Amino acid sequence: MAEETYGGVYADAEPVRDRRRPPAHRRPSPAHPDRSSPGEGTYGRVREGLRAYRLITAMWIRSTMAYRASFVMTTLGNLVATALDFVAILLMFSRVDVLGGYRLPEIAFLYGLSATAFGLADLAIGSMDRLGRRVRDGTLDTLLVRPAPVLAQVAADRFGLRRLGRVTQGACVLGYALAAVDVTWTPLKVALVPLTLLSGGLIFCALFVAGAAFQFVAQDASEVQNSFTYGGQTLLQYPPTVFAKELVRGVTFVLPLAFVNWLPALYVLGRPYPLHLPAWVAFTPPLVAAACCAASGLAWRAGLRSYRSTGS
Repeated sequence: MAEETYGGVYADAEPVRDRRRPPAHRRPSPAHPDRSSPGEGTYGRVREGLRAYRLITAMWIRSTMAYRASFVMTTLGNLVATALDFVAILLMFSRVDVLGGYRLPEIAFLYGLSATAFGLADLAIGSMDRLGRRVRDGTLDTLLVRPAPVLAQVAADRFGLRRLGRVTQGACVLGYALAAVDVTWTPLKVALVPLTLLSGGLIFCALFVAGAAFQFVAQDASEVQNSFTYGGQTLLQYPPTVFAKELVRGVTFVLPLAFVNWLPALYVLGRPYPLHLPAWVAFTPPLVAAACCAASGLAWRAGLRSYRSTGS
């Protein structure tokens, strides 16, 4: 793997464009200043980042599929390990009929939405928690001289296709919930389910990026990051009625995890939200996801600019 390259650089060293000056052929001359608008520049950076991410993940997928039996076993192991969370819920319901006023199919609906959304984010950029290690040992420096955005390189680092097991497990629970839950389905409620999954995945992606940005300062904060990502996903598996209102307010107005599944799911289930918010709030997860992604992007740029290497 160390010898596989793309764009003339080693893929496992993950590329990036950063504090370097633009190449000479792209540097505007005094006689011909760069007239591109800020929007065009942003679009170009995003497109370049997506291309780099696609190339690096494709390399890791080819590496993974070279050992298909190992891939199947690790994916199944990941599926079984994550399924234990729902097994714990099943064990609870072997002793009770309701939990916080919710029956098993309703909690399975909450679980399926949060687990699938988190699984998609973990599959896409779950490697962000490795950034602290790169900051500590100085290997992040190699990314700063590669011709691709740092964020794309870190996100695609050692892309784990085995994480499909988590997505599959969450989707299976969600499928069971959709079949078993007692809901009068309308076109609006049907459309809200995939919209919730997409928005929830983006909110978790923003948390991954923001947590990685924090590691520029803390350097050894992967567990702090995990407490908000993995811990947040575990919190959302259960209905908000089992938690204190102060916590519900915190994950609604401070760290907007409630928009991952609680608010839209309770609208679909016809349940009131503990904070008595208006019904239209259930349709705001896309806006919240966009705001979270923008804020995490700013945090990432601030963290990257503050990076001063290891000094060794």
